[in-house]
Amino acid sequence: MKVHDPFSGRPRSLAEVYADGAASGGSLKEFLDEFYSESDPLKKYEMILEEPPLTDDPKRNAWVAACAAHLSRETIGPPPAWTTKPERYLRRAWFPSGMESLKATFIVESPAAFRERMIFVEADPLYTPRKDVPFGSRLVDEVAL
Repeated sequence: MKVHDPFSGRPRSLAEVYADGAASGGSLKEFLDEFYSESDPLKKYEMILEEPPLTDDPKRNAWVAACAAHLSRETIGPPPAWTTKPERYLRRAWFPSGMESLKATFIVESPAAFRERMIFVEADPLYTPRKDVPFGSRLVDEVAL
């Protein structure tokens, strides 16, 4: 479902980012900007509640569920039910960075939502500069990605 923010043109739901099975370009970063800029926890929850379609890529299916579960910490609700479906978990460990020297660090640092899906990443895999800018600040629209 297309629900782009009318002002920014950014996607307003995780399902929209992955509507065609793959995030295009910076659409995940744009969604994260919208998510972190939203001050209402209920609206934030609504942004992750709808299930994106499953794909034939198990890594992508697990990744999007991990994102939603991780982001749910900033909302009023638990991780959406769709994030707990068996097809949203990997059977083997995956290190998206591909950097052998960082594997031990990623095993320790990975947030729970990613680690329980066998995805090993840095401590804050969904970081954007906008996350650090308080809502309502004039800087929100000035932070360049």
